[in-house]
Amino acid sequence: QVQLGESGGGLVQAGGSLRLSCAASARAFSSYAMGWFRQAPGKEREFVAGIGRNPSNTYYADSVKGRFTISRDNAKNTVYLQMNSLKREDTAVYYCAATSKFYLDRARYEYWGQGTQVTVSS
Repeated sequence: QVQLGESGGGLVQAGGSLRLSCAASARAFSSYAMGWFRQAPGKEREFVAGIGRNPSNTYYADSVKGRFTISRDNAKNTVYLQMNSLKREDTAVYYCAATSKFYLDRARYEYWGQGTQVTVSS
């Protein structure tokens, strides 16, 4: 069982930055691939970024590529999402998720956090 807790969301002006953190209470955290998803009102959930057990393996949605960076610190059982050059369309609830499967298999993330709101104002 894995419990996840996100933090770092908030209100930021367009062009600004935020860093989201997700702390995991999991034995063998390093054995899980991790991902960040987001969901805006009236829209489907979007797979924003993923990171494999090997942290050099990462994925980014086209909508955030070049602006967001996912990373992990296995010693702290934490995964991060650094978000730069934020746009209004980045406004959403951001969820952290963990999977024992392949990090690109977005349908098989098994554990989810409660989400943190990110609001980007113009």
